Amino acid sequence: MTDDLTGRWADLLVDYCLRVAPGEKILIASELEARPLVEACYRAVVLRGADPIVRLDLPGLSEFYLQNATEAQLAAVPPVALYEAQTIDGRIRISAESDTRSMSRIDPARQAIVDKARDPIRRAASRKRWVLTQYPTLAYANDAGMSLADYEAYVTSSMFLDRPDPVGAWQALGRRQAGLIAFMAGVKTIRIEADGTDLTLSVAGRTWINSDGRRNMPSGEIFTGPIETSATGRLRCGFPVCRGGRELVGIALEFAEGRVVSARAEEGEDYLLSMLDLDEGARRLGELGLGLNPGIDRFTGSILYDEKIGGTVHLALGQSYPETGGTNESTLHWDLIVDTRTGGRITADGRVVMENGTWHVGSDA
Repeated sequence: MTDDLTGRWADLLVDYCLRVAPGEKILIASELEARPLVEACYRAVVLRGADPIVRLDLPGLSEFYLQNATEAQLAAVPPVALYEAQTIDGRIRISAESDTRSMSRIDPARQAIVDKARDPIRRAASRKRWVLTQYPTLAYANDAGMSLADYEAYVTSSMFLDRPDPVGAWQALGRRQAGLIAFMAGVKTIRIEADGTDLTLSVAGRTWINSDGRRNMPSGEIFTGPIETSATGRLRCGFPVCRGGRELVGIALEFAEGRVVSARAEEGEDYLLSMLDLDEGARRLGELGLGLNPGIDRFTGSILYDEKIGGTVHLALGQSYPETGGTNESTLHWDLIVDTRTGGRITADGRVVMENGTWHVGSDA
């Protein structure tokens, strides 16, 4: 990626996403492969009169810790990380994995201990301004079935960095999404139909959030929290699912009264079942999201991008976003994508509002 594009990306993160102000403390957390973007963000934060704090993870350290730490170590809350989460003003998280399968040998139960112990850190951090982005690495490109150069171009397009005015493009998408939210705000019942999926759920009284690139870069979705006891029917994930260094294929779930009562997968079923048994909230839906980014049009194996594919739906098992009115609590938040672009549709209170990936309501209808 060129220095010019990296600089534009950093400016977008610092100014549009995080709105950094003088005197603020901004945490920049990443891995070594994202060094060019980390450095660009560091310079941008300093030039805005704010104070950057850099945390870089080294390849293999997390894997070693999860394999070798005692249960007491796994269950401990790192005090420095908690203090940082409580005292910083904003956080830029740049994912940049050199090996997306490095966690595949980790026992999910040990990972669950760490996730539960660090929940106070996650909650404290979520109350501050934050943005998540992902730097193009060869590992991500391989997962997407693309060359690194082609993947970099895809990433650039997804964030509108190839446009003369990226901020203006994000603001325009935000306005289009606001038009769809204006319609969805009055909807009570949603039915999602696609290959292997026929799921009905209630969103009555819930708040829709306009995700226009402030917290995810890229973004391009609207989302809400469905009524926790409402999901009924079946869901089939149309794409392979990558989580915890594992690839799961053909995930199929059955819901009754909001809860997963049956779960299968063509590959990775044992891992799927272990995630569903993490806690009581793991078997309920915490999020319903609608992908709307016109620059994201193909599966890459990275949920940050894939859940924003225009014309798709994603449903997350586990933790709700409180700002939607959702009340489900879990250490899990796992997005599963339903591809409604071919033969799929969404019905809202009995009216077909999206078919084959094309919306019939909202500002673009």
